[in-house]
Amino acid sequence: MSVENVNLTIDGRAVQAAVGTNLIEAARLAGIEIPHFCYHPKLAIAGNCRMCLVEVGLPQLGPDRKPVLDAQGQPRVNFGPKLIIACNTTVSEGMVVLTRTPRVIKARRGVMEFLLINHPLDCPICDQAGECRLQELAVDYGQGCSRFVEEKEHKPKRVVLNEKITLDDERCILCSRCIRFMRDVAGQDCLGFVKRGSRSTLASYPGREPATNYDLNIVDLCPVGALTSTDFRFRQRVWFLKETASICPHCATGCNTTIWSREGVVYRQTPRDNAAINQCWMCDYGRLNYKFINDPDRLTAPQLGRQDATWADAIAHVAERLAAVRAAGSKIAGLGSACATTEELFLFAKLFQALESGLLDSVPRTDIADNFLLNADRNPNMRGAQLAGVAANPPGSRIAEIAAGIERGEIKALLVLGEDAVAAGLRAELLAKLDLLVVLDILPGATTDAAHVVLPGVSFAEKGGTFINAKGRVQKINPALAAPGQARPEWEILRNLLAAVSKAWKKPAPDFPSLGKVFAALADETPALKGWTWEDIGSEGRDL
Repeated sequence: MSVENVNLTIDGRAVQAAVGTNLIEAARLAGIEIPHFCYHPKLAIAGNCRMCLVEVGLPQLGPDRKPVLDAQGQPRVNFGPKLIIACNTTVSEGMVVLTRTPRVIKARRGVMEFLLINHPLDCPICDQAGECRLQELAVDYGQGCSRFVEEKEHKPKRVVLNEKITLDDERCILCSRCIRFMRDVAGQDCLGFVKRGSRSTLASYPGREPATNYDLNIVDLCPVGALTSTDFRFRQRVWFLKETASICPHCATGCNTTIWSREGVVYRQTPRDNAAINQCWMCDYGRLNYKFINDPDRLTAPQLGRQDATWADAIAHVAERLAAVRAAGSKIAGLGSACATTEELFLFAKLFQALESGLLDSVPRTDIADNFLLNADRNPNMRGAQLAGVAANPPGSRIAEIAAGIERGEIKALLVLGEDAVAAGLRAELLAKLDLLVVLDILPGATTDAAHVVLPGVSFAEKGGTFINAKGRVQKINPALAAPGQARPEWEILRNLLAAVSKAWKKPAPDFPSLGKVFAALADETPALKGWTWEDIGSEGRDL
């Protein structure tokens, strides 16, 4: 179905926009920004900040309903007597919009002056400093000094809205974005304004504070420092933080995120716009689940029998022991995490091809889904595990077979990639029967405690690769931090293991000098990815 377009002019630039487009979005098409506070493209229009005032004119029509032309042959334009708000005005044919006239600038300066009358002068200590829209627009439209000499209106400060959000009502500019989000998007009508005029404040309804899995999105939406994340509050200045585009690894939706880090520490995750996945939202479950990256107990060195070892010794030892297990006629099994990247899972499967074993599976993780972003599949890359041939069908169905094989003494070696085998059903006493247990992981646990060899990997924030979400969209993660200690990305560990095993078996070892080469091999051997390149995925991903 074709979309009907109209032609209009904004600040002298010809613009073509779809019917129903408001003037803020139409101006964006022409590269023109109309300032605003209350408007947000994903929320219902409120029209209460009045910052987006513009002049609008329409062609003068004659009796024949055709535009009347002036002496130069141009349509005459009649401008209205009042300025109108751009957020709630949609485009029409022949419309002329002026966004920077003296009338408009004066009106915006007036709006800004009113907004700043009672606003506290606490930018140096405000958590929003560096990403505050009021601060930015005050530079463009604020006065050099205030004409207001009376006492400012004082309002509640450090109000605990819930365990995740702290409110400073003195900074609130009453844009109502948070109210509309909680009501229309999160599905909980719990916030509103109380009192009148300059005494108006934001508050939650009695006994109904925000209690959804999406509450922290209102912190992102707040254009000032009124709503702050209790988790991030006063921890860092945003201009000191490095931003890295990534993907949330905590369910199969694959929300696009930004990792904010400094000097090897992750301080927060926020949603990154992707209209095909999560728009500009993110659930709190994924957003707050990052502190394991900063865990002081991270595994940072290879271990042979509880003793630190070099990478060369650890890799050679694993290859030698695997060869011994195969020479004795015993079987080798593998447990590969669907939290690993597709490239890592591809190399894991390649390693087992070299070992001439097909005893592979991934651990399914399921929980309650909601009707928005949180997927019931808590693995970010089960589609990738299936594509690489690591996950059984259905996932997890071969774990009992592996357990039975260990119990009977048929399976003597187990390789675990990023999983807790004990939690998956392979009891510690069962693992004790193995001649070789090799674990690639980032944190100690029951499985690493039982391991003969521990190879330290890295978190999703410290490596590159791809995840494939539940809908089959291939998306990239990117390294935001350096790996701690001697830890290495799992694809490098698996590449080296594959080379060592191939050498022990006197087979040619595949050459994977870079992650791009791994993806190229994956694409070449996978029909669904045939012809793809690393660059084809882009910053917003690509569908299978």
